[in-house]
Amino acid sequence: MQSKASTVDAYIEEADETRKPYLIALRDLCREVLAGYDEGMAYGMAGYSKNGAEEVGFANQKQYISVYFLKAEVVKQNLPLLRGLNVGKSCIRYPNPKKMDLTVLRKILEDTLHSDETPC
Repeated sequence: MQSKASTVDAYIEEADETRKPYLIALRDLCREVLAGYDEGMAYGMAGYSKNGAEEVGFANQKQYISVYFLKAEVVKQNLPLLRGLNVGKSCIRYPNPKKMDLTVLRKILEDTLHSDETPC
C-alpha cells in the first residue's frame, strides 16, 4: 500500500520499528551526499530532486526496502558492487535491510551527483 505521508519524517515514523534505523541511516546519507537537492515525498516514497527532476528515492515496501537511482547508467556502472542483490534497471531491493552497504550506496549517490545523465 502506498504511503499517504506528506513528509519524509512522517513516512519514516510510520515504518516498523525494526526498519526505522535503516531508513534513518539511508535518509541521512542522502541528505549528506545530495546536499542542495530538494527532499520530499513523491509517488508515496521519499525522494530527492534537483532542478525539479527526481533523481533518487527510497521506499519502505512490504517485503523490502527499495532504493531508486533514476539515472540508470549509474546503477549499471556499479553492478559489480551490487552482486548478490536484487537489482532492477534503476532499483536496488533489500529484503534484508542489514545487507544495505552504506559505503556502496554512498558511491552510487556520489556518482548520481556527478552524472550528467538525464533521470528516467
